[in-house]
Amino acid sequence: MAKASDYGAFMERFILQPSSSSHELPLNGLTFAVKDIFDVDGYVTGFGNPDWARTHQAAMLTAPSVLAVLKGGATCVGKTVMDEMAYSINGENKHYGTPTNPQAPDRVPGGSSSGSAVAVGAMLVDFSLGTDTGGSIRVPASYCGIFGIRPSHGVVSTTGVIPMAQSFDTVGWFARDPEILNRVGHVLLPFPDVNPVKPSQIIIPEDCFRLLSIPIDRVTQVLVKSVEKLFGSDIVKHVSLGDYVEDKVTSLKPFMSKENQTQEYNIPSLAALSTAMRLLQRYEFKNNHGEWVREVQPDLGPGIRERVCEALGTTDEKIDVCQSLKTEFRSALTDLLGDSGVLVLPTVPGPPPKLQTDPTTLESFRARAFSLLSIAGVSGFCQVSIPLGLYDNLPVAVSLLAKHGSDGFLLNLVQTLYGSIKEQVEVAEKTSY
Repeated sequence: MAKASDYGAFMERFILQPSSSSHELPLNGLTFAVKDIFDVDGYVTGFGNPDWARTHQAAMLTAPSVLAVLKGGATCVGKTVMDEMAYSINGENKHYGTPTNPQAPDRVPGGSSSGSAVAVGAMLVDFSLGTDTGGSIRVPASYCGIFGIRPSHGVVSTTGVIPMAQSFDTVGWFARDPEILNRVGHVLLPFPDVNPVKPSQIIIPEDCFRLLSIPIDRVTQVLVKSVEKLFGSDIVKHVSLGDYVEDKVTSLKPFMSKENQTQEYNIPSLAALSTAMRLLQRYEFKNNHGEWVREVQPDLGPGIRERVCEALGTTDEKIDVCQSLKTEFRSALTDLLGDSGVLVLPTVPGPPPKLQTDPTTLESFRARAFSLLSIAGVSGFCQVSIPLGLYDNLPVAVSLLAKHGSDGFLLNLVQTLYGSIKEQVEVAEKTSY
């Protein structure tokens, strides 16, 4: 078991030395941890569940993404706790314990890359590797007050990583500052060397920010003022993303539901996008792991058990529509952003929920979260979650999205903006008390 001083972040500690100790290497002197979904030669990849660990052999090879950062000069110090079978955005694990959120110990750390986020937030490592299928980097990054990137789909190798749902699986990473986030990108991304480019437009979807449970201005103003200071106000544009998507993405119609018009504010077209994403995710999860679940009957925690059961009952109805929807949505979002446009989003709809909140109570929060998270998920665009300090003593975050393949540009932009963002956060924190 991990020691208390580890914030419960680690499954097991070990040292993997970098391939070379040259001072020239981009990650020289940095330490990192890996989520227990990555293969490391000689260790069983546990996938967050003891029954999985018990029924699988030790890995024979190390995942290429882990090898790449070792080759970049970083030292691996162990494997981190994750949500079972990567099927949650909460971060609670009934078997291995819930890693302690360093920013808010009575709140969940976010999942499924919970331990990887906590290890960075608690300063146990300089950066860490995780995966993001539905939101598993972005959510814990926002909850733990750190940076996290979900890269463009397909640009970082997922070989040697247990699949969850291949249409959405990405290998991402966490860091406490944008400079280290960017340095890791230089090692993992196939096209990292992009000169800092002024974004052509910064798009604020007003409707998405109305999903927030904290004052909208506390998030938007910090970013808008930073952008205006560096690039001028003429590049900031305001849109209704839901209306744009409903108008441009006709293959969403089969997923539009009358129930989406509930009393609580939501965005019907983005709720439909989330429905389609979760359907395809369930279908692929079943194809990947259904046989193992039926055979082993694993002991699964609350919430996860229900989602896995639902996945096992999924048929191929509407799956073809999901695939064409991905293509159509990516095309519509590419048209909206143009070459170097950036979409601003709340990473999640509010602060991290309290530990052991009843799953039913969380359902409305999850629904709003997935309306936001599915935008990068379905489009395959890259997204970085940026910490914006605290509101009511709880972490706040905002995200920037850029088109598929613009990862280097996005990481440079985040690094360029962050000095100004920090100044604005200090002002906002003073005025919100």
